[in-house]
Amino acid sequence: MRLFSRLFSRNRRYNDISVSVQEHIAERADELVDEGMPRITAEQQARREFGNVALVEQQSREAWQWPAVDSVVADLRFALRRLRNAPGFAVTVLLTLAVGIGASTAVFSVVNSVLLKPLPYPDSGQLVSLHLDAPGAGGLANFWSGLQLSTSMYITFDDHNKSFSSMGVWNADKANVTGLAQPEEVEVADISAGVLETLEVPAAEGRWFTSADQQPNGVKSVILSYGYWQRRFGGDRSVIGRTIQVDSLSRQIVGVMPRGFRIVDKDFDLLVPIAPDRDHQILAGFGGDGIARLKKGVSISQANADIARLIPKWMDSWSNGPGTNPHYYEVWRITPNLRPLKQMVIGNISSVLWVVMSTVGLVMLIACTNVANLLLVRAESRHQELAIRSALGAGRARIARELLLESVLLGMLGGLLSVGVAYGGLRLLIAIGPANLPRLNEISLDATSLAFTFVLAVVSGLLFGSIPALRYARGAASAVIGNADRTASTSRPRQRTRNILVVAQVAMALVLLVSALLMIRTFAALRNVEPGFADVEHIETMSLSIPDMLVTNPKAVAQMQNEILDKLAAIPGVASASYGEAVPMDQNDPNWDTISVEGKIYDGGEGPLRLFDYVAPGYFHSLGTRVIAGRDFTWDDLNNVRPSIIVSENFARQNWGTASAAIGKRIKKYSGSPWQLVVGVVEDVRVHGVDQDAPPIIYWPAMFYDRFNGLLAMGGLRTVTYVIHSNRAGTQSLLEQMQKAVWSVSPQLPLASVQTMQQIYDHSMARTSFTLVMLAIAGSMAFALSLIGIYGVISYSVSRRTREIGIRLALGAQKNMLRWMFVRSALALTATGAIIGLVAAVGLMRLMKSLLFGISPLDPFTFIAVPLILGAAAALASYLPARRAASIDPVIALRTD
Repeated sequence: MRLFSRLFSRNRRYNDISVSVQEHIAERADELVDEGMPRITAEQQARREFGNVALVEQQSREAWQWPAVDSVVADLRFALRRLRNAPGFAVTVLLTLAVGIGASTAVFSVVNSVLLKPLPYPDSGQLVSLHLDAPGAGGLANFWSGLQLSTSMYITFDDHNKSFSSMGVWNADKANVTGLAQPEEVEVADISAGVLETLEVPAAEGRWFTSADQQPNGVKSVILSYGYWQRRFGGDRSVIGRTIQVDSLSRQIVGVMPRGFRIVDKDFDLLVPIAPDRDHQILAGFGGDGIARLKKGVSISQANADIARLIPKWMDSWSNGPGTNPHYYEVWRITPNLRPLKQMVIGNISSVLWVVMSTVGLVMLIACTNVANLLLVRAESRHQELAIRSALGAGRARIARELLLESVLLGMLGGLLSVGVAYGGLRLLIAIGPANLPRLNEISLDATSLAFTFVLAVVSGLLFGSIPALRYARGAASAVIGNADRTASTSRPRQRTRNILVVAQVAMALVLLVSALLMIRTFAALRNVEPGFADVEHIETMSLSIPDMLVTNPKAVAQMQNEILDKLAAIPGVASASYGEAVPMDQNDPNWDTISVEGKIYDGGEGPLRLFDYVAPGYFHSLGTRVIAGRDFTWDDLNNVRPSIIVSENFARQNWGTASAAIGKRIKKYSGSPWQLVVGVVEDVRVHGVDQDAPPIIYWPAMFYDRFNGLLAMGGLRTVTYVIHSNRAGTQSLLEQMQKAVWSVSPQLPLASVQTMQQIYDHSMARTSFTLVMLAIAGSMAFALSLIGIYGVISYSVSRRTREIGIRLALGAQKNMLRWMFVRSALALTATGAIIGLVAAVGLMRLMKSLLFGISPLDPFTFIAVPLILGAAAALASYLPARRAASIDPVIALRTD
């Protein structure tokens, strides 16, 4: 407070000093008058005795001054006055900086929230993902999630590990909620004991699950997410203890988790306890994601060794049923590969975000070079003033400080404006970013982002201000005042500096344009890939789940699904309809198991792992998947449970050489299962996205032999996805008719995941689209800024060489030659920058290799097209001032100062 008091009360204190001096002089004059001296003579005598009034006042004020602070404040006031007197310059610079800093802050906020911040759990650095590798399990590389934990694995690890203070398994699921309003399918996280204890986030209302909730015949309970609690119950605290119908089973609400809480990377509506029956578990059933909290002092390598010790114990403790070999999984060579939980959450998005951050950083550097060029021109116009000040005694440091203060002030004001730009940019990034962007709900413009904005504003101010400060502080003293603005010799070094900045702009712009064009060509290559289905804009999909508490008989489930299918097929405008367990690119792995081909011998006795799906007749026709050989399933195949299957073309070629050779061959899943006859081969389907190779897939009939309910019993799928081919796909009227069709069969079934295949297809390309859009925006900004820089340099060169141009014209120079002289200068700058940029791009594009598809990072077309485009644009940008130069009147030019 004392500091601010001294700083802001100086004027009052200075006035008090002046009043005190005058009072002192007046008192002495009064004394002299009392001694008999005339008033005028007394006042003169008093002033002579007092001495230099101004000097005394100055010395007195210095006791209350900070010379350095006062000098800086004076320079700031001077800078503000200069900016106020040059509104066009100020607005141009501030808008350039606001966009550059704002874009950088927005992207940094995403990078900070997704990559840099710790996970929102206590001591999150101790959390690990229980990831397993199985290099001996052929085909495992085709799965999204690698090898997950089985329930028996979880029990073994939980009972005998020495590395974790707690651990658990969870998996994403869906469930039907009825009785609250219309039937609704909700997102569910099934969690075992230990999951909430591992994450250590207490419930906002109520409690966690207890051991009683985790028993096979225990209390049927459920925990709500904060969002679902607000959406369905309005945040009513009395909801604890009430029951809701989840998959036709009454569950008691025991708690509500806090706002923003997620299970690892999963948003959910309900938490449902996994209640495994320890007496009825097998080795298989690899479907759980494991998480654990390391004990203090335990490293990941130590935990890996601990789990490796327990894998043989797991095989010794369980089996897959009578007559099976419990040590079969030794051929899979299962090894633990525990990872920090944050690494699992982030996934492979980090490469995309760092590329985007780097591109925006380059745009910021280009913006800084543009502002530096503007400041150079501004300092050039003040060169005579600076030379005079230097001649009068102003040192280099003082002149440099004034120029730097102006640039830093511009940077700070631009940073202030950039906060609004950053907020809008952040909303745009979240809107256009991939829907599966991890930690999306945590992205915000927080204190760290604002600190980044402040630092970037100051650093950028120092960066673009240092060039004119160093140039003109050093040269001011040696300048000839009379000719400071006229001589070509003094302007050449300054022009050289501006040229260097333009070359740097062109080089950075070329790198960004190469990146953007590579992503455009990647996007085009992806669009040309055959995904294994067609006419995506006319295919509507809908998921439907029939819980076993609603319909217990599997045959009745199949009958209900087929009745719904008939109703959907009868809707006007529907060309065909069918269903399968899943559709391609829905971000979920199909089922998988070992698949053996008749006549082949495998190590361990079982074939490699392969993905498989269950489909009904007409599924391939409705989806637009071509049958390459043989035929589709028929309803006779399903109703009579015939042992028939369909395989993908690559599976057929791998095992029999050609698609047609596969017809009539037999395969089976596992030991003891019946052989199945291949009746058809369909084209390869890219189930994980168009940028991923199509895995070999086996398609089983939607009604099949159920080993666990008796070898000849007919099983059925409880969750299926309907595929409806119609020109009305995506319309509200079709959705309403689909809903009526389903509810006419059972009013308790909710429609879920209603979307067109176009939406699913676009979602699978969201990450590529996001990168493309960001690079295109960055490249466009860089392109525009570099052209502005070239135009500015040539235009300024024309203005500085007006007299020379007049002399050339007076001596008979041709206008075409004059125009070419300036265009040639621009092309030389562009060529120099392009060469530097190409060298940089060759090195940097290798880092983008993982983002490209169907195109080389050193694509010849891209590396030739971009410099040519830049050259053509530079020629156009320089032609305008060059034409103006050629139109100068020599008489007027020779009269120019």
